[in-house]
Amino acid sequence: MEKSRPAKGTVDKIVDKVVDAVSDGGPSNEIPGRPGREPAPLEEPTEPRAPLPPKPDQAGPEVFTATGRLTDVPPTAWAQGGEYLTTAQGLRLTDTDHSLKAGPRGPVLLQDHHLREKIMHFDHERIPERVVHARGAAAHGVFRAYGTATTVTRAAFLAKDVETPVFVRFSTVLGSRGSADTVRDTRGFATKFYTGEGVFDLVGNNIPVFFIQDAIKFPDVIHAGKPHPDREIPQAQSAHDTFWDFVSLHTEATHHTLWNMSDRGIARSFRMMEGFGVHTFRLVDAKGATTLVKFHWKPKAGVHSLTWEEAQLINGMDPDFHRRDLADAIEAGAYPQWELGIQTFPDTPEQTFQGIDLLDPTKIVPEELAPVQPIGLLTLNANPVNFFAETEQVAFHPGHLVPGIDITDDPLLAGRLFSYLDTQITRLGGPNFAQIPINRPHAPINDMLRDGFHQDAVHSGVAPYKPNSLDGGCPFFAGQSEGGYRETPVRVPAAEKVREAPASYADHFSQPRLFWLSLTPVEREHVIAAYTFELGKVYEQAIKERALRTLAEIDSYLCEQVAQGLGLPAPKPVNSLPSVEPSPALSQLGRTWPTTGRIIGIVADDGSDLETVRTLRQAILDGGMVPLVIAPAGGMLGADGGDPVTVQRTFATARSVEFDALLLAGTPAPGKDAYGARDAKAGNGVTGTPTDPRVLLMLAEAFRHAKPLGGWADAEQALTAAGIDTAAPGVLVAESGDAALEEIVRLLGRHRVWDRFPPAVGIA
Repeated sequence: MEKSRPAKGTVDKIVDKVVDAVSDGGPSNEIPGRPGREPAPLEEPTEPRAPLPPKPDQAGPEVFTATGRLTDVPPTAWAQGGEYLTTAQGLRLTDTDHSLKAGPRGPVLLQDHHLREKIMHFDHERIPERVVHARGAAAHGVFRAYGTATTVTRAAFLAKDVETPVFVRFSTVLGSRGSADTVRDTRGFATKFYTGEGVFDLVGNNIPVFFIQDAIKFPDVIHAGKPHPDREIPQAQSAHDTFWDFVSLHTEATHHTLWNMSDRGIARSFRMMEGFGVHTFRLVDAKGATTLVKFHWKPKAGVHSLTWEEAQLINGMDPDFHRRDLADAIEAGAYPQWELGIQTFPDTPEQTFQGIDLLDPTKIVPEELAPVQPIGLLTLNANPVNFFAETEQVAFHPGHLVPGIDITDDPLLAGRLFSYLDTQITRLGGPNFAQIPINRPHAPINDMLRDGFHQDAVHSGVAPYKPNSLDGGCPFFAGQSEGGYRETPVRVPAAEKVREAPASYADHFSQPRLFWLSLTPVEREHVIAAYTFELGKVYEQAIKERALRTLAEIDSYLCEQVAQGLGLPAPKPVNSLPSVEPSPALSQLGRTWPTTGRIIGIVADDGSDLETVRTLRQAILDGGMVPLVIAPAGGMLGADGGDPVTVQRTFATARSVEFDALLLAGTPAPGKDAYGARDAKAGNGVTGTPTDPRVLLMLAEAFRHAKPLGGWADAEQALTAAGIDTAAPGVLVAESGDAALEEIVRLLGRHRVWDRFPPAVGIA
């Protein structure tokens, strides 16, 4: 029987949660992001009290024993206890500000056990970061199965209406743990399902293909992508010589590189990106019949990206942008959701589908050929209580499987099955990392594994071996009817031992061309700009020329435009360009999406129509979005009245990249700090208009990032002063705030107003 952790509320309660967290009338009268459970007092508290509980949006791991038994202890039991400061051994302390000395000015004494313990632990608080995917953020949630997968798998957690607790970690690949979030990179999307049959880890990315076909090349691609080893620069980016040297020589990386250069490489939010299992897996039903599948995560919010300028601004303004966005959305009750889907293929000896090798991780199967069939819904509904204990120590492994799910002979997957276990030994200090609370299975454990660093279980018995009679023969083997896992008996063709790839792996260009031709003209413009920027950062001319040769094998126009930006001649393709059928499903554009969780900035001052501002804030909340009031100074607008409006951002702290759309409540006057010596964004403070220069900067940035802009009253004056044509697409000056908001929300459903900037004629 599958056990589930009750969800912390339902999707139907999202709006109520947002109102509680954000609205003036809610219980907290604040936006998400408060660091502690309670507001901090001005003076240091001196009355002893127990530790504060976690915030309402937080949930730690359920309390299972090291051997997988559920306890009735609440998750808060993992945390510190008692109202008094103690040593690690429970000894209460009277002081932690002074070392034990021979007199106030004398030498520190060797007998100071508290100093020794405190410094010793501090000196060892850091553990090795992940070699890849070091920078990450995570959340708890619940997965509810639709039951539609039961025709192809016996996995119990995929039966109808079974709810399974999960922990999901998102990450960048190349950067260190302290790097920025919005770099151009692939994102990791790893999900740990705590099923009643054991842990199942679906360890994927937001891009469905990978740079290499064989895991033996993994050190090479990562060494090439990481900072140069002599100077340790550049950090968390691919715009440098070693990366482009590798991918221009190793052309099987072309498909993944093209995805990275597309908008997929700069996701707007973890909440707004797809996830892919990358590899082909084998599902097994109750009768033993098998089906090959590819896993897909489809975000309910749609797939959206940043512009490149936005990404660069955010990296400086808020390097934690994606982490903050995920945590704030959950705290506000706008729970991120994804549908899990599968593409299914007949399990034939060739393991191909319509000419596509299913074991090649550099290839996709277009959804038009094999539609993605939804099999369940993932909802993330709780933030971690402790980043290190949960997000940093969680250990994923593609070999964590459950009955009904098996692997295939993908050579990249084979290497991952080794590497993901191997890396934990150093990073987490030994083989018992599965006993760390966030990694503990929610199923009974009787594994005969003993001892080792950090052994938390206290095993009984004398016979951790099989066969035995001294422990009554326990543990026993489980048959299939008892939930025993059995690898699929796949017939392996007779072959010689070789270091070779199948002939089908040699096609490195047809699928990149398929991806390029499936993009809209606007998306292609972004790809051209990305290649031009990245290769423009490369020092060696030969590497640039070699990269252009690769682009020539994808598309002549793409190659010509990038070459033009680099000031180089465009080479001709060596081979005829393959004839492919575009896959519209690969484009992010052309559809409308829910606006839940979107952030709308309302620019106002004390002279604005605050009654309308209040009304709009409530309407935005009621729509499941987040309103942030931006004003000349912090505090309240209309503080002298009976119903003031809380200010969340000031002209000094706000930047356009934080908002999905902007509303102008008239033309706000300049703040008292609107001069360059105080705030460089204000310049000389002279605009020739009554508008704060920082508001004009915000508007100009949002306009060129194709964001919806609206306003009422005399908002047109500010827009015009910012150099914005009020007749441009996605710019609206309405007669009322309600009308402006209605149009803004409609435009947000398409994410951006791309028709504001028509692409080049030759790109279509």
